[in-house]
Amino acid sequence: MLFEQNHGAMAMTASMGGMGATHRPVLLKETIELLAPQRGGLFVDGTLGLGGHSEAILEASSETFVLGIDRDAEALELARKRLERFGARFRAVHGNFKEIARYVDGLGTISGVLVDLGVSSLQFDSETRGFSFRFDAPLDMKMDASSEGLNAAQLLEQLPEEEIARIIYEYGEERRSRKIARWIVEHREAGRPIKTTRELADLVARAAGFKKRDQIHPATRTFQALRIAVNHELEELDIFLDTAAELLAGDGRLAAISFHSLEDRIIKQGFRRLAGQCTCPPRIPVCVCGARKSVEILTRRPVVAGEDELQENPRARSAKLRVCRKR
Repeated sequence: MLFEQNHGAMAMTASMGGMGATHRPVLLKETIELLAPQRGGLFVDGTLGLGGHSEAILEASSETFVLGIDRDAEALELARKRLERFGARFRAVHGNFKEIARYVDGLGTISGVLVDLGVSSLQFDSETRGFSFRFDAPLDMKMDASSEGLNAAQLLEQLPEEEIARIIYEYGEERRSRKIARWIVEHREAGRPIKTTRELADLVARAAGFKKRDQIHPATRTFQALRIAVNHELEELDIFLDTAAELLAGDGRLAAISFHSLEDRIIKQGFRRLAGQCTCPPRIPVCVCGARKSVEILTRRPVVAGEDELQENPRARSAKLRVCRKR
């Protein structure tokens, strides 16, 4: 048995520390249908967050177990409280999904893996952690507050202008990245380095020429880019996809929810490679991408939120779900 069952588990705390009423996992119905946790077995939620997807997986069958992984210690504690009613069928680990092989070592084969690559409600709605410019807060953006490395303010204070522009262009797909980077460096050279979310949002708005009729604030892309850079969100995704697929048992499912085109492109190409489709550029005469047919892609096109979900949860508007099945 993967985990020892405990039928005397306590009931879930309804308030979940005040977060339960507002937490809406995206594409929940579609994810559960494609993961098929009613089959039972071990499922790994690589981005546990507040535990919404894991809760639905555990509710699908009394023979289902979940190992939840998250970098955010605060979210992890709230998820533990939410899921304590499942007793030994749920286990939580503070860590990064890229180390999935280490966390599941000795637990047996895996029936399914899920990663939801979005920022959790807890992080996005925090008034102190710097993920959103809705609040004036220190420009931090670390998903794991205890991790080493630069936070967003330190990154803007230490990196050269060219590197700041590259990050904003590549990770934020911001065409005005050079001008924004130049303004950031000019501020710090004048003895006014960017320290808070409001300072950065105001600077980007001025550099980009923000107009009230604009539907999306111009700082949105820059904030996304810095968050990705601070947390190294894309660097290990390819490796994770290969590792997770390797760990799956036959008929095991790998589901990935992305929120911007960079993530979705990596997932799409990774699934194609795992399905045996070469993803090398046409000009390369010999395949070097390592394509091997080990999975079947279950979603020919990404699954997106329907109108009902978008009305209840506007944050789902950019979510895309892709799923593959181990052959």
